[in-house]
Amino acid sequence: MELWYTQPQTENISFSIKVKEHLFTGKSPYQQIDVFDSEEMGKFLIIDGIVMLTSKDEFIYHDMIVHVPMATNPNIKKALVIGGGDGGTVRELTRYPSIEEIHMVEIDEMVVEAAKKYIPLTAGKLTDPRVTLYFEDGAEFVRRVKGHYDLIIVDSTDPIGPGEGLFTNEFYQSCYNALTDEGILVNQCESPFYEKNAREMRRAVAKIKRLFPISEVYQYNMPTYPSGHWLFGFASKKFHPLNDFHPQTWKEFGLKTKYYNTEVHRGSFMLPTYVREQINNAENPE
Repeated sequence: MELWYTQPQTENISFSIKVKEHLFTGKSPYQQIDVFDSEEMGKFLIIDGIVMLTSKDEFIYHDMIVHVPMATNPNIKKALVIGGGDGGTVRELTRYPSIEEIHMVEIDEMVVEAAKKYIPLTAGKLTDPRVTLYFEDGAEFVRRVKGHYDLIIVDSTDPIGPGEGLFTNEFYQSCYNALTDEGILVNQCESPFYEKNAREMRRAVAKIKRLFPISEVYQYNMPTYPSGHWLFGFASKKFHPLNDFHPQTWKEFGLKTKYYNTEVHRGSFMLPTYVREQINNAENPE
């Protein structure tokens, strides 16, 4: 008998992966967590019925969430990851010997433990000596910090359940306060394509625009996320991702990447017209 995992992406569209084995299931105080194995996509992590990552395409997300800010300011020393329990964002940060401190704040320890056991591809660098893990609410954690981090990466789920507090005005203000004067914030910014996701994207963009003197949006192609067309937000007190881009300095790190390169960096900020229009109109979200 064939077994398939199916995720509704809208009321009218679903996405399915043929399952080889169900490796893990657990119910934490926060959410339902499952890990599957498949022939086509490799291992994949599901939280509350939504695909978080697959072994086949996770490199796209993690390349773009980390290397874009690092190539904009190659002198980042102290980084904070909020969410990111699968460990992939931390893995990419640890590739930079110049980074001295990486803090990861994940509310759900079960996600991290499941990733360590079943998806070492992403979780394998959580034991790096520069990494400190905190299992608590990211919004509460960042509220207590002032002027410490050069980079904050919000590697969050959608704005429902445990991820809801990571899309508020108060949270973005706390991130602003926790950054140094040269600080960069990168946030998971949903998709512009289906209206449910696009509405949350516009709201996040509008909130961040009010706080940061520099606020941009960039895109990446994520095959297993709804529509495949997804965005990150880039905000900073000082650095612009194109005007202050350091391609040659980044190349000197000698990192081998599968998705990110310096041409993709520039191109990711060249947005389709329908996305630009949404962002330009995000000053007054619904």
